[in-house]
Amino acid sequence: QVHVVESGGGLVQPGGSLRLSCVVSGSMSSIKRMNWFRQGPGKEREWVATITSDGVTAVADSVKGRFTISRGNAENMVWLQMSILKAEDTAVYYCRSTVDGYFYWGQGTQVTVSS
Repeated sequence: QVHVVESGGGLVQPGGSLRLSCVVSGSMSSIKRMNWFRQGPGKEREWVATITSDGVTAVADSVKGRFTISRGNAENMVWLQMSILKAEDTAVYYCRSTVDGYFYWGQGTQVTVSS
């Protein structure tokens, strides 16, 4: 069984910063990649960022220059550093891990950007 848990969400003012964390635990042999997605109110879930097992990263155009994905020395933890947050970044942020060829999703963490 593989578990994915996100944390770090909260309420932040426009222009502020937050760092989200994602930890993958359980029985697994390899993690190919970790992704962040988000789903805003009334919107479809959208991809935000990816980091591969080789450390290659990519972020969506909508967050480029503001969000950074990184990981710890252990491949089972990743962070999403979010800066210069805007109201339109308000969403539930989900972590998805590709483990042994399967997708595993976390429950999500709420990020609200509001003054």
